[in-house]
Amino acid sequence: MPVRIIPRLDIKGPNLVKGIHLEGLRVLGKPEDFARYYYEAGADELIYMDVVASLYGRNSLEEIITRTAKEIFSPLTVGGGLRTIDDIKNVLRAGADKVAINTAAIKNPAMIREASMKFGSSTIVVAIEAIRQADGSYMAYTDNGRDHTGVEVLGWAKKAEELGAGEIMLTSVDRDGTGLGFDVELTKMVSREVSIPVIAHGGAGELEHIYKAIDEGGADAVAISSILHYGLIAHHKNLVGYDAEGNIEFLKSGKGNSRIKSAGLDEIKRYIFSKGVECRHPIGTGVADGE
Repeated sequence: MPVRIIPRLDIKGPNLVKGIHLEGLRVLGKPEDFARYYYEAGADELIYMDVVASLYGRNSLEEIITRTAKEIFSPLTVGGGLRTIDDIKNVLRAGADKVAINTAAIKNPAMIREASMKFGSSTIVVAIEAIRQADGSYMAYTDNGRDHTGVEVLGWAKKAEELGAGEIMLTSVDRDGTGLGFDVELTKMVSREVSIPVIAHGGAGELEHIYKAIDEGGADAVAISSILHYGLIAHHKNLVGYDAEGNIEFLKSGKGNSRIKSAGLDEIKRYIFSKGVECRHPIGTGVADGE
């Protein structure tokens, strides 16, 4: 199967944000503007994550999903604060194609089976936020890596598959936003033991990192944020309405993480194709889908 390159947009209220280790969120812009750009640039899918939903016990993305779905036709995965079957139904009705669940799935694993039976397993993505422990093991966390669950990652990934999950979105909280590369060991550990697709997330800082997650880690897809976002903020001029948020100086500065070498989707796909990785979606020169 061709590898998918998926922009992930972390959202707080009306804003696209990005942090390090899922914390210290900085406002980058309007998620709709970034989503539109990535769609036009050839994104295979898009991921919207409400990163503060767990703090308020609700998901607030329905309005943004509705606006996005009207003009963007890449598959859209939505997560954050989805605690019930009705929550899932509502975001799917708003225009999402898939949902990502974490906290609710860990608290009530039977929800995975119920949701997959009701909406189809291909619709249900189980998101796992992993933190490496001192002994080298990986434990699953919730609430953007804040809450320790006592659940071991590999066992949980296997159970999620057994319960009917269609995909695993595997985030290395340790690597998120750092630009130091994916946790290849973590990705490999999970991808070797489950038969459903694994989406690697957290740490991409250059093109080689993406290739390694696929080649060495066995990822079926990669979800990337900073490497894409920081290449756009210097050109993002629409700041109207951001003064109220009080955290737009980073956006105005046009600066990113010095470890992160910005790249566009076309450049990423060309690079991994040159390494022998089959890509999805045409990228302008016939170099796609194995051509």
